Amino acid sequence: IMNAFGLIQIGLILLCITAISSLQCNHLPLQQRKVIENSLQLLDKMGKKFPQQCLREKMSFRFPEQVLKPRQKENVKVVIEEIFQHIFYIFSKNLTLATWDGTALEQFQNGLYQQIERLEACVIKKRTHYFRSKEVNRLKLKKYFQKIDCFLKDKQHNLCSWEISRAEMRRCLQLIDKVIRKL
Repeated sequence: IMNAFGLIQIGLILLCITAISSLQCNHLPLQQRKVIENSLQLLDKMGKKFPQQCLREKMSFRFPEQVLKPRQKENVKVVIEEIFQHIFYIFSKNLTLATWDGTALEQFQNGLYQQIERLEACVIKKRTHYFRSKEVNRLKLKKYFQKIDCFLKDKQHNLCSWEISRAEMRRCLQLIDKVIRKL
């Protein structure tokens, strides 16, 4: 009798966890908007105004906007998760020459990381299907972020390369925000 009761309890706990996580997934767009809003504020807080001496070095990375226009709304989450992972990767290395507010940078990284975790929990099933059918979009996204990464490496992660990348990430997050608002 005790074993059956224990199994029922475990079953109920798993049921509750599933229900809670699906609720979280339903509120994801609203949550993402808050995260993006917060991330944009933190990007601004990290550094001062765009340095005048960096204006000459402006670089066009051209974000592949078509990746944010999948046929199914659910797939937007998959794309956004991928974008957040790329941004997190870029903002997690060689930041020594970036003269940014360390606390704001850390909060920015933590916010992205938490959002990646939430998104992963919601899109695990969708990911394989989406990326098999949209390998082209995935490659475009990868190419875009590799361009930024190479730019940073070419400039030896100097102040201007980081400021230009920060401005680009701001633009990228604003595009995502626009898409989420339509969901």
